[in-house]
Amino acid sequence: MAEGDIEEFIEQNRHLSELVDTYRGISESEKHWKARRAFLFRNINDFEDPHIDQLLALSMVWANNVFLGCRYSPDLLEKVNEMAEGIVVDDAPVFKTRDEIMKNQKR
Repeated sequence: MAEGDIEEFIEQNRHLSELVDTYRGISESEKHWKARRAFLFRNINDFEDPHIDQLLALSMVWANNVFLGCRYSPDLLEKVNEMAEGIVVDDAPVFKTRDEIMKNQKR
C-alpha cells in the first residue's frame, strides 16, 4: 500500500486503525512504527483474530531486519519481504556482515 492508500484504508476501517495502533511498541521510533504499521495494514485482512499474534511476529521480523539488520532464515525473510512488497522505507540503514567488512579491509 502506498502512503495515500494507507490513509484511505484507515478512513474506511477506523476500528482496525485503533486496533493496530495498540500494537505500537513503547520503544519504536516514529519512522519504525510508520513502516511496521504499513506492514500490519497491508496484511491484517489475511490473518483472523486467533492468528493476529503471528502477523505481529512477522511484522517484527520484517522491521528488525530492515531497521536493525537482524538475520533470519532465508525462507522467513522471503516470506516477510513478499508481505512487505511496496512498502518504502526512506533512509533505511545499510548493514554489512563481518565477512564483508574483513574482505574490504584486506584490499
